[in-house]
Amino acid sequence: MPNYWLFKSEPDCYSIDDLKRDKRTFWDGVRNYQARNMLRDSIKVGDGVLFYHSSCDPMAIVGTAEVVKAGYPDHTAFDKNADHYDPKSKVDDPTWYMVDIKLQRKFETPLVREALKEDSRLAGMVLLQRGSRLSIQPVTASEWQAILQLAGNPGK
Repeated sequence: MPNYWLFKSEPDCYSIDDLKRDKRTFWDGVRNYQARNMLRDSIKVGDGVLFYHSSCDPMAIVGTAEVVKAGYPDHTAFDKNADHYDPKSKVDDPTWYMVDIKLQRKFETPLVREALKEDSRLAGMVLLQRGSRLSIQPVTASEWQAILQLAGNPGK
């Protein structure tokens, strides 16, 4: 059984349209230890991903992706010219991890945060909890199914 996750991205940095164009990408630049632990230890090939546009108006779940490569060291942490360089992270002792994802589907209509709050099936969703700011969050199987139903594609 796969697990499910929500990955946040600012659309001016990397959007669902970028993923649609690229078809597959590595999810780099996560610099929070709790999210890093999920990337390194918990997120596996075949897991489902809700792609969420954050820090924009409106914030919304805009599609789904699938994990196609499990956690491995984030090479951008070692590159002095990269936006996410971390001089404390070493190739032989990496601090930061990433996974690869591929696009499953871009939603025809984004599922905006305000509409998600109105659905009682999503009342416990980490995304909707006050103070929830992690860029990677777990999603339950029932929340995953509810999101797919709201997006018009139940059961996948």
